Amino acid sequence: MESGMLKPTELCDASIGGGCGKAKLTVLQQTVLGIMAGIFIALGGAASAVASHSVTNVGLAKFVGGAIFPVGLILVIICGAELFTGNCLMVVPLMDKKISFKDLIRNWVVVYIGNFIGSVLLAFLVFESGMLTMSSGKLGGTVIKVASTKAGLPFATAFASAILCNLLVCLAVWGAAAAKDVVGKIAIAWFPIMAFVTCGFEHCVANMYFLMVGLFAKSNPVFAQASGLTPDKMVNGSGIIHNLIPVTLGNMVGGVILVGFTYYIAYKYAPALSEKSKSNLTQANVN
Repeated sequence: MESGMLKPTELCDASIGGGCGKAKLTVLQQTVLGIMAGIFIALGGAASAVASHSVTNVGLAKFVGGAIFPVGLILVIICGAELFTGNCLMVVPLMDKKISFKDLIRNWVVVYIGNFIGSVLLAFLVFESGMLTMSSGKLGGTVIKVASTKAGLPFATAFASAILCNLLVCLAVWGAAAAKDVVGKIAIAWFPIMAFVTCGFEHCVANMYFLMVGLFAKSNPVFAQASGLTPDKMVNGSGIIHNLIPVTLGNMVGGVILVGFTYYIAYKYAPALSEKSKSNLTQANVN
């Protein structure tokens, strides 16, 4: 009887196949699917903010937000989209020499831009929809505070938090490939994403939404007042860049090194090296 999931030793091959498929996408496909992923992740962020903003207990609020946020990655995995953080796993087919460095960089750059476009679009629609007026503008004030806090993080803090974030995100993507049915993929993806949101780790694509919706919200006097922040403490363009640079770099380290590189060494490189050693020993004995 066929197993209901792939074994850990088979996931590396699945990642290689998936990465090769991503590399073959045209620039237009990567852009469109990148925009969709940005929208999906932003939808998860918007929904989690609505669910958690009125919860006074900090730990419970983080858990409630974490329980809702995974809808974004679930949509990416099930419906199909190109997410920069998940695509950090394309380092696996690169190491296996199945794709070129040019293929990798092209995908990362195009998808990152697409993710940003999708996130900004959803942030603008949320702002215009009136959703932020919830609780007499309290939600609008909350998104300003969240964005401003993220924009003010020290480089080292944002970088370290981002490493931990994409360790969990890429493990969710890696693990979801093990399941052969929709329910299994959802279950495997949900827990790691819930964990990273509950812990408050930094995700560059999610931050594209949180930072931009905060930027839009501060233009509304009611939301600005509800935030309790002075104008000089609110998020601005330079603050967005200040956050996205270390978070993007940290996400790359977490996904590329801690997941992709590590599993390739464990399941492809080390076994191949072992077989080569056995072959050399056998040849030596024959000689």
